[in-house]
Amino acid sequence: MRPALPLALALCLAACADPAEAPAEAASTERPPPSVSDRDTVTAEMAEGSALRVGDRAPDFELPDVGGGTVRLSERLAEGPVVLTFYRGAWCPYCNTQLRDYQEALDRIRAAGASLVAVSPQTPDGSMSMQEKNDLRFAVLSDVGNEVSRDYGLVYQVDRETRERYQAVGIELDSINGTATWELPVPATYVIRPDGTIAYAFVEADYTTRASARQVLDALADLSVSRAS
Repeated sequence: MRPALPLALALCLAACADPAEAPAEAASTERPPPSVSDRDTVTAEMAEGSALRVGDRAPDFELPDVGGGTVRLSERLAEGPVVLTFYRGAWCPYCNTQLRDYQEALDRIRAAGASLVAVSPQTPDGSMSMQEKNDLRFAVLSDVGNEVSRDYGLVYQVDRETRERYQAVGIELDSINGTATWELPVPATYVIRPDGTIAYAFVEADYTTRASARQVLDALADLSVSRAS
């Protein structure tokens, strides 16, 4: 018999679940046209379809980190490839698991000449909590208002039913993210070449499915081979 989940974790996982949700197909290297133009009607599936893909140029950005400084993508790229991952927040158990896995692979990511950057719409205090709770030793940045996530085509509107489920277990995104809108980024992970183009993209509307550390390391290995040839 499987051991029972702690009540708090079970409630959080239940709130995060979408009863009508089926796993989306793996991200294609072909980028379809955006489905809609009104951001207030964008679903996670629509955001997945309009997100940046392999071959696109990654928009530059500058965001605050938990230490009060800032991180600029172009400056990181001047030092080598960047693994850029967008996650929903410290309240999401799947995000915590993903970032802990990336932390375990951090030495190998750095050995491949790359740096790792994680972005969420949380306020800086929330990002600090995430970094401290998981003992993360890479940059954890706050994209309040989802402006950077929007540039990457990842933002969707949380529907009313999901919002009510979140609120029932104390997940108040307007407070967590410091904005009145209930918007989130579709979880996504990119490997970006030093020239700013995207070499690997994993974008998935099904938030329970994430790019593994192994997939990221494989993408970095492929990038090293292509740079050497």
